[in-house]
Amino acid sequence: MNHIKTFVLLAGLTALFVGAGYMIGGPTGMLVALVFAVGMNLFSYWNADKIVLRMYGAVEVDAGHPEPLVRAYVADIEDLARRAGLPRPRITVIDSEQPNAFATGRDPAHAAVAASTGLLGLLDRDEIRGVMAHELAHVKNRDTLTMTVTATIAGAISALANFGLFFGGSRDDDERPGGLIGTIALAILAPIAAMLVQMAVSRSREYEADRIGAEIAGDGRALARALEKIEAYARGGAVNVEAERNPATAHLFIVNPLTGKGADNLFSTHPATHNRVEALLRLGVSQATRGRAGTAVPAGDRRIGPWG
Repeated sequence: MNHIKTFVLLAGLTALFVGAGYMIGGPTGMLVALVFAVGMNLFSYWNADKIVLRMYGAVEVDAGHPEPLVRAYVADIEDLARRAGLPRPRITVIDSEQPNAFATGRDPAHAAVAASTGLLGLLDRDEIRGVMAHELAHVKNRDTLTMTVTATIAGAISALANFGLFFGGSRDDDERPGGLIGTIALAILAPIAAMLVQMAVSRSREYEADRIGAEIAGDGRALARALEKIEAYARGGAVNVEAERNPATAHLFIVNPLTGKGADNLFSTHPATHNRVEALLRLGVSQATRGRAGTAVPAGDRRIGPWG
């Protein structure tokens, strides 16, 4: 059912893009937009991880890194990937004070995960494991391709609408069904519609990634604590500059990276953090109850303590 819903949502974004082309350039514009959308989807499929990682200046790291925090981060992701039955992803760090993380890639064999320097400095080791288990859950669920392609198309719709507003000359008004007024309306409504579809793709997947991430890490409460800390820090005003420049990528992160100073944060791509925390705490109680009832907890599920 989730795959059908994702297909419908992505088809809706593509239709928005083609419709924008029709409003700006009539039948010719629609055909050009359709060809461009197909090409963009294919390009995004093969290059999604490279696009996003380059956008955020992600640096690949390994077990030989000189910083102990980073070495521990690498070791934990390798352990979590094994527990999830996944290939080792590319492991990267982005230089950002704002604590956050994301995953990208077209499939588990071509996945990459990224954590910000702010996240590694703010959270303890259990909490970082919880966050990265959430990101690996997106990889396991094959959400990363959908989320990255959605970001690409949503950004293109906004760019196309703005192009139509600023460069749509009056001489072609007879060919454009909406004329100048239609182009102005398109410039306003198309990005909002794209954001709503993007939001639907993202929100429906965050709860599931939280649940599966808690199972991978063996401790949903650590992820709940991490979400609360990240949310509190974000309210303090730490800015993710690249995310502010590219708001169509906001849904890739575990917590919305936008500050909300402008209209970019009008529609949040993430469920409310307190709702996610409550769901994780309920899951933790359920896990604890099963443990007291005699269900063995694997050794790897035990908490491993703070950064040392």
